[in-house]
Amino acid sequence: MKIEKTLDNIHSAVTKNRFLQIFTAFTRILLAIGFTPPSIKKIMGEPFTILPDSHPVGHYFNALYQTGFYYEFIGWAQLIAAILLIFPRTAHLGALIFFPIILNIAVLTNSVGFKGTWLITNLMFLAATYLVCWDYDRIKAIFFRSRKLKAGFFKYEFVWLPALFAFGGIVLSGMVYLTGLANLHKQLFYLTIGLVASGFVFGLICALHHKFMYVGDVEKSLE
Repeated sequence: MKIEKTLDNIHSAVTKNRFLQIFTAFTRILLAIGFTPPSIKKIMGEPFTILPDSHPVGHYFNALYQTGFYYEFIGWAQLIAAILLIFPRTAHLGALIFFPIILNIAVLTNSVGFKGTWLITNLMFLAATYLVCWDYDRIKAIFFRSRKLKAGFFKYEFVWLPALFAFGGIVLSGMVYLTGLANLHKQLFYLTIGLVASGFVFGLICALHHKFMYVGDVEKSLE
């Protein structure tokens, strides 16, 4: 594929540049350091800011702090990304974890008007984008590789698979009736029709997805 070969050549030339190699090492370590203090603060269960709820930023982070384990989970994700960035062999994983986190933070700081911080987070986002591109060779299979074979399609799959899920809708409706869940049994007829129709469409989509699914060995690189 011509596009893949062109990108491979550009990536090879860029990564062979010694000044960019040093810049990449600098960027990885700097981002790792930048993520570590806020991650530890979250893991320790400490509030991220002392701003009052009357301030948009304070309101957001105070609400986030109240989520408990989720707040700590974000901290662990940041710390893991930081650690992975430090080691060359795992730096691409660190960049991939770091990227969506900093993207979310950058959008947040821009949307709530976090003075000064928005510039820092935007620069960190650009740095994370650069690091993902630096490891293009490790992740390019997402765009340029596919499996060789299509999945084997069962006979009449477009009929029996939707019918199976439609029947599942009837079963689910019966369970709702027996348990009296949320008083939905009072509209059992409409509920059953809705579940059967939804099950049929769901099964049809599954069958269609299966028909165009590729399986087996992955195609070899152009190299």
